[in-house]
Amino acid sequence: MSEVYDKLLRCYHSVREKVSFEPQIALILGSGLGDYAEHIQVEAVLDYHEIEGFPVSTVLGHKGRFVFGYIQDVPVVIMQGRVHYYEGYSMSDVVLPTRLMGLLGAKVLFLTNASGGIQDGMQVGDFMLITGHISSFVPSPLIGPNPDELGTRFPDMSEVYKKDLQEVIRTTAKELQIPLKEGVYVQTTGPNYESPEEIQMFKILGADAVGMSTACEAMAANHMGMRVCGISCISNLAAGISKHPLTHAEIQEMADRVAPMFKQLITESVVNIAKTVNDAC
Repeated sequence: MSEVYDKLLRCYHSVREKVSFEPQIALILGSGLGDYAEHIQVEAVLDYHEIEGFPVSTVLGHKGRFVFGYIQDVPVVIMQGRVHYYEGYSMSDVVLPTRLMGLLGAKVLFLTNASGGIQDGMQVGDFMLITGHISSFVPSPLIGPNPDELGTRFPDMSEVYKKDLQEVIRTTAKELQIPLKEGVYVQTTGPNYESPEEIQMFKILGADAVGMSTACEAMAANHMGMRVCGISCISNLAAGISKHPLTHAEIQEMADRVAPMFKQLITESVVNIAKTVNDAC
């Protein structure tokens, strides 16, 4: 048994000693969505500190806990505060929560984040359906001995963000009359924001939005057979596109401002995704 898988199992057993709830969909909340979990039908709450060996978020505004419950009638586990590579954790620790939610029963990973807009015509407050990602600027979460119990040594990444789930989100946004852009997300290490020159490079490479999370989590979930989808909230225009210096406070403020609409889109998307997954079973 690999060290990574052994640690994951310790976390799993630690959770199961306290919570028996089995989720269908796992949801990771980005900036501006931190209180979303408090408005669902909550069945159990588990602080990260209560889980043996679990990485704990140090980012201001991230509560650092799992919330188990129902979005309408869909059983979910919500990660209220993610951990980031820039906090000093190994990449295997950064994706441990994702893998844990998969072991707990989640078949779908729904990723959200606040990101910088690169795509021409993007405006602050836009939502972007993630159709693909570029992860070449951060270490792969799959480096090191492969936990064969989770997935194959050389996993395919040609469709990380499942097209049928993309279509569900696309249709849901249309029904709600919520404008939805689409594009490719690029992950960087952070914690610094990118330079204008780096943003121009990312644009040439085909990136439409940039942030410091998400892609590594999507890769880990895909590796273990989870179905992945995601939405970015464009909380700022990236460096060189924005005329103003970037600050975390301003980005958090914008994410908070559009949060009500974001929450509506997530709620209805989760319900519709669950129907799609159930119909496929």
